[in-house]
Order: sequence, then C-alpha cells, then structure tokens
Amino acid sequence: MLKNIIPKWLNGLAVGTLLFSNTLLWGCIVLILGLIKLVLPMAWVSNLLHSAYQGWCSGNRLGLKFSNAKVTTVINGDVNKLGWYLLISNHFSWLDIVVLSAIDVLPAPKFFLKDELKYVPLIGSGAWAMGMPFMKRISKAQVAKNPKLKGLDVERTKHSCRNFRSHPTTIINFVEGTRFTAAKHQAQQSPFKHLLKPKAGGVAFALEVLGEQFDAILNTTLMYQAKSNHICASFLRGRLSEVTINITLVPVSSELLGNYQQDSQFRARFQASINQLWLAKDSELAMAYAQRNAEAVLINNKEIKLP
Repeated sequence: MLKNIIPKWLNGLAVGTLLFSNTLLWGCIVLILGLIKLVLPMAWVSNLLHSAYQGWCSGNRLGLKFSNAKVTTVINGDVNKLGWYLLISNHFSWLDIVVLSAIDVLPAPKFFLKDELKYVPLIGSGAWAMGMPFMKRISKAQVAKNPKLKGLDVERTKHSCRNFRSHPTTIINFVEGTRFTAAKHQAQQSPFKHLLKPKAGGVAFALEVLGEQFDAILNTTLMYQAKSNHICASFLRGRLSEVTINITLVPVSSELLGNYQQDSQFRARFQASINQLWLAKDSELAMAYAQRNAEAVLINNKEIKLP
C-alpha cells in the first residue's frame, strides 16, 4: 500500500490533515443541524443529525486505516450495533476519542466531556448539538456557599443521559476524568502503576438513569505502542506502530444500580467495584508492557531484546 512507500512523517501529516478536515466538515454540518433542531425539534432532523455524526465516525475510521498504526480490536462477548452500552475506558491521549469512535461494530459513541471542552470550536458545539453531557463538578465548598447547587451536577448528567434513549448509543466515560501523565500519576499518588484513580460518579449516574436500557458495560483497555509517551505527536509523525483495544462485556447487575448521591452504603460498594475493575485493568496493562519489553528478534542468529 501507499502508506508503506511514503515516508512515515509524510504519512502522519497526511492522516492528520485528513482527520482534521473530517472533523471540520462534519463538525460544521452537525452544528448547523443542531441549530435547526432547536427550531424544529422533529424526528427527521434528529435522524439527519445522527447520520452526520456517523459520517464523522466513518472519517475517523478511514484516517486510522491509512495511518501507519496497526489497530487491533478484541471484543470478549457479543455486541449489537442496535443496542445500548456504557463503555468505560482508561485515557491516555486525545487520540482515544478518534480510536473509540472508529469502532464500527458498536452503536454511535457519545462522550462524557469536561465542562471546559464546551468552549473548544467544533468539538464543544458538536457535542452540544448531539446532547452529550458536560461534566461540571460542584465542590463541597461551592455547595457550602450556595446549598441550591447541591445535586445540580447530577441532574445535568441525568438530563443528558435521558436524551440517549431515542437512538442506539455507546456512552463513553473516561473514568479517570483526565488523560494519564506521569506528573498527574505522581500528584495523585495513585495506587495503580499505569492508571490514575477512577472517578465512579459519572458511571453511577449513567447506570442510574439508563441502567435497565443498557445491554452491557463495555470494560475497555486502550494500549499504544510508540517510541514516545506523547501519543498524538507520535501518531502525527507516523511513529505510532500499534493500537490495541481490548473490550470485555460486563453484565449490568442489580448490585450496580442505586442512588450514588444519597445512599452512602451503595456509593462505597460501587466505588469498590470500580476499583476492582481498575486493579484488573492495571494488571492487564502491566502484563502487556512486560510482554512487549521481553519480545526478541533474531538478527544474524543472535537474540536481541527490543527496547
């Protein structure tokens, strides 16, 4: 293929341009349809809006196909493109959004986004048009000053999640709340080696609102193979060699459904469940990295460990 002939940096530049153009094109279309939906809140407008969003996902899939990265998706269990799922994942890079949106066997992905992202051109407006929830945490100090704020963040999340009932959806939650970096890991004093501490609230709220509609939880682990910890930079330079997506279906049991905000016993149990998933995910990453570092190649009949 052409990507095997042209220089890696040129391939990375071309793919980066393709992904940017894809976001620019469909972002504008989604925004326009979102404005029309405000005036004409009709089913056919909503259907057009979701079709345009699927166009963005298809463009991301095409960009990854032409990149130098080998993308491997392993799904342990059966998924239905017409179903409803809650996908929880670790978070390494902005590229995570492109990678997860490009999984064609899942229903249309919708993201839990940090409130600050609503001001990012195209990303914020597109997410608004699609009714994605912006997570704005209200601190205890803010509630102490203004008790009326108590539970407002929960209600915002619930309202956004209710909008997902009309179309098959994969709600994606980066449970750590932010991208993993060594500095954040150290600042948190995270008990996990390759992960930040999980934040269970968003997952619990989504389950509380849509738990009975979800077919399963998709416990997802993202792994990248690059020569740098800057995943996006490596990708744009054509130096990201492999992306691995491991997905395991977890049943939505009754033990995972409850009032996270008001039931302290349920909250403790739910946090413990998420921590157990994160312990297993941390072990999965550790095993993958250990295997990768231990791989060897034979060159001139000599075994040389890869860096």
